[in-house]
Amino acid sequence: MEPKERMQELTKLLNDAGYRYYVLDDPDMPDFEYDRLLRELEDLEKAHPEFALPDSPTRRVGGQAVNTFGEVRHPVPLMSLQDVFSMEELDDFLLRTRQSLPQAAFSVEPKIDGLSVALEYENGRFVRGATRGDGAVGEDVTENLRTIRSIPMVLENAPARLIVRGEVYMPKKTFHELNDALEEAGEKTFANPRNAAAGSLRQKDSRVTAKRKLDILVFNVQLAEGVTFSSHCDTLEYLKSLRFKVIPYKKLSDSGEIDREVLRINEERAHLPCDIDGAVIKLDNLSDREVLGSTAKFPRWAVAYKYPPEIKPTVVEDIVVQVGRTGVLTPKAVVRPVHLAGTTVTNATLHNQDFISRLDLRIGDTVHIRKAGEIIPEILEVDLSKRPDGTEPYFLPKNCPVCGAPVERDEDGAFLRCTGAECPAQLSRNIAHFVSRDAMDIEGLGTAIVESLIAQGLISSPADIYYLTLEEISGLWKSGTTAGKKLLAAIDASKQQDVSRLIYALGIRQVGAKTGKSLAAAFGSLDQLMEASLEALTAVPDIGDITAKSIYDWFRQPQSRHMIRRLREAGVNFESRRVITDTRFAGKTIVLTGALSRFTREEATEKIELLGGKASGSVSKKTSFVVAGENAGSKERKARELGIPVLTEDEFLEMISD
Repeated sequence: MEPKERMQELTKLLNDAGYRYYVLDDPDMPDFEYDRLLRELEDLEKAHPEFALPDSPTRRVGGQAVNTFGEVRHPVPLMSLQDVFSMEELDDFLLRTRQSLPQAAFSVEPKIDGLSVALEYENGRFVRGATRGDGAVGEDVTENLRTIRSIPMVLENAPARLIVRGEVYMPKKTFHELNDALEEAGEKTFANPRNAAAGSLRQKDSRVTAKRKLDILVFNVQLAEGVTFSSHCDTLEYLKSLRFKVIPYKKLSDSGEIDREVLRINEERAHLPCDIDGAVIKLDNLSDREVLGSTAKFPRWAVAYKYPPEIKPTVVEDIVVQVGRTGVLTPKAVVRPVHLAGTTVTNATLHNQDFISRLDLRIGDTVHIRKAGEIIPEILEVDLSKRPDGTEPYFLPKNCPVCGAPVERDEDGAFLRCTGAECPAQLSRNIAHFVSRDAMDIEGLGTAIVESLIAQGLISSPADIYYLTLEEISGLWKSGTTAGKKLLAAIDASKQQDVSRLIYALGIRQVGAKTGKSLAAAFGSLDQLMEASLEALTAVPDIGDITAKSIYDWFRQPQSRHMIRRLREAGVNFESRRVITDTRFAGKTIVLTGALSRFTREEATEKIELLGGKASGSVSKKTSFVVAGENAGSKERKARELGIPVLTEDEFLEMISD
């Protein structure tokens, strides 16, 4: 089969499989087979990019999006709905509607708590996607919407122009996974799935959006040229026929049935895959909607019933502190079991010390608790009238509850973090960092192998890597001795790495790969760095007071000293081998941009630094010159605007050829 035909066949096969998986929730292709076919299509598209189709599933992984989101004026306004908060208010709406339309039928749908967007198609192809904004003007998020796999890129038998409205959301399962990952990384977590969805959809890099696994439910036809409908429910069925993932709905006429359906949806909230905050009740007949019309703000033919958050009292029986893989101390309240939003709650997050102090929360307190976004148990307030005698204010420990090392506040003051270099809670992450490419660069020590070594008690510190024996590790692979020898050889070779890599590998707060090079150049050895004063550290370019104190304190921790002693005894190099004898780039700041063909970005950076220069990632007035490879983009444009010299790769090679 010719490449073009095979690419067309694979695109259809994979899109059909994606539709069944992401829209119908009825997969018919094993994941392994899908991945195999996708890899084949990727290879064909690399070899024959001219035949790649606009609806290729390979486009779902995202690419570099625009830095700012342009404005999009909605041809049909995306209106908001009038809220009602009780059954009495809902029944009043139904009664008013029936005074004009006695036989009126309504669609009842769950109200997804996400981000409203408009999807625009021309001749069946997805061309534009925008957020609701103020209803008249939204933001262009087309490239990020392309990463949502339940949005069809190409429609069959579609009108010349079609605009549909939907709600982008983050599934609860994905939300939990994202927050867990952010917490492990010591980054700020999202309060609820809606915030997570909004933040993900407005990422400047659509590859990040793709990893967030957003989804969408479509609930309205905004515009369909040449197609007429009599009812809203007909439009939803039409959207289903075009393979959109459509909001579930029921068409009802009786007011009692509508009330019961609204209550039923509320009862099912905890079991739904996405977060909802109400139910939407819409007049079904489209011509009847014209009769009722709209106010300046809302249509008269629909309302949104908002569910009140369920809040219940319980008692804080204890406060426990967990240490994450990044060393962050996270307090949690152990509460008397309480049934809330469909589940039994036994603990609630307390975020940090500031949160505890603001509430003046104490063990033994009666508190009011709810599920934030119907997901995360959250303490709202303390009932001071029920506080027992003898309670005391609670403060997080000054030492790590796992290893006993001192804890320190992050730069923003929000979190406390363990400073222990050999803390068991951080061991897996610390070793992953130690062996990473920019650090000691030990190939073969992947996550699975590291976890096995930890589980078997073979390593309890990054330094223990250098004491592993062939007998201990051979059982980790099917190939046994061969793989073991290869790993031990990589470990042994890493002992000769420059000390700048070792400094970075130690995992000192605020010390990145570039800072490691600066420190190695300034002090020449790890021993000299260990004994450096705060004044000597702050004298190093680009090292401020906070970084200097972090380095100074780290080297004075018993765990740090123990690890360094073990590394020394293992024969790891402590000396700088980056001797700069040619200073032709001294005082110069050089920016690399675009794809370089003669060497990697890391190799080019190394050459610049060995000649006394500094490699920077951004162009400014302080930039000496820019080296531009293929597809250089915005950095090259900015350099030319500022009058900064732009060199080709050949010109750069000529400069360093001596």
